[in-house]
Amino acid sequence: MYAVTGGRTAPRSGLAMEALVSSATSATLGMAYTREYRAISELCRQVRSVAEVSALLSIPLGVARVLIADMEAEGLVRIYQPQLDAGLPDRSLLERVLSGLRRL
Repeated sequence: MYAVTGGRTAPRSGLAMEALVSSATSATLGMAYTREYRAISELCRQVRSVAEVSALLSIPLGVARVLIADMEAEGLVRIYQPQLDAGLPDRSLLERVLSGLRRL
């Protein structure tokens, strides 16, 4: 994964793990793109959170964040960041995350 992210451990822009991601193109990405880019693009035909992408592709969350942010910069995906009030996460979001963790 070090080679895939170019050694970066954090995205160039802030990207929350609960941010939603959707594919910006209906076409399948060609062989000019990495295997990871193609997998993320396919997976995000349905809106997914960054954490879901990480889990479903079995890649570390930090790697998923870097790849998704890079893909957004190239116009391959759209990112919908959560709205935070005064920098604090929404209570209902935290409850949903806790509920999901309990199901694991």
